[in-house]
Amino acid sequence: MRPRPKKQDDRIIGWHPIKEALEEGVEMARVLIQRDSKDEKTKQLLSVLRSRQIPVQRVPRERLDRITKKNHQGIIAFSSPIAFTPLDELITSGFETGERVFLVVLDGVTDVGNLGAIARTAECFGATGLVLQDHHAAPVNEDAVKTSSGSLLRLPVARVPDIAKALHYLGQCGLERIGLSEKAENRLEDCHPSDAACLVLGDEERGISMQSWAKCDVHARIEMRGKTGSLNVSVAGGIALHHLMS
Repeated sequence: MRPRPKKQDDRIIGWHPIKEALEEGVEMARVLIQRDSKDEKTKQLLSVLRSRQIPVQRVPRERLDRITKKNHQGIIAFSSPIAFTPLDELITSGFETGERVFLVVLDGVTDVGNLGAIARTAECFGATGLVLQDHHAAPVNEDAVKTSSGSLLRLPVARVPDIAKALHYLGQCGLERIGLSEKAENRLEDCHPSDAACLVLGDEERGISMQSWAKCDVHARIEMRGKTGSLNVSVAGGIALHHLMS
């Protein structure tokens, strides 16, 4: 995967520039649209954005005004430094190599630093892909790429609208789904994943959602001796990846 050329500004401002960018296949991290825009032009654009699984936020005009002093026309997009891979393609390409398929699924991780650190560790240990939710999650931006030491440019990343549904699909594809939580009954040391599996990591505060937790085949915890109740999600992910991929 080749990185996009470095730009001074990842913002694309106004209807015409955004339409041109979409026609040229520019990858977009997200699009902000003025909350009260409900005309036919907006509806058509929303349809295109949904079909490409590009996250959309409806925001008040004041927020757009704070981002730029230019005439934004009620819409601002942010280009992505990476190209995303469809989930089905991520699975297919993994199996076609004939080697072990191992994905890391992030269920609501919102900190860019954690995203970058997890991506770096996943790529170092040989994970074959990363799965992210397209909303209420850390954006894949230049800061994330920098924190990952460029791993996000090398590790295939899929972006999905619903992590629980994605986990259901991964199960249908034959992947063993391993959820990590300090509340789990099974010890991580006792987990020995199959040749097709995924590690599920949750939100920094609430952990894995109930819907996603229910989709996991294995629930594992990291044994700890100290008095601190939990680990940072990127640290926990690193420990789990070291064990599961050794």
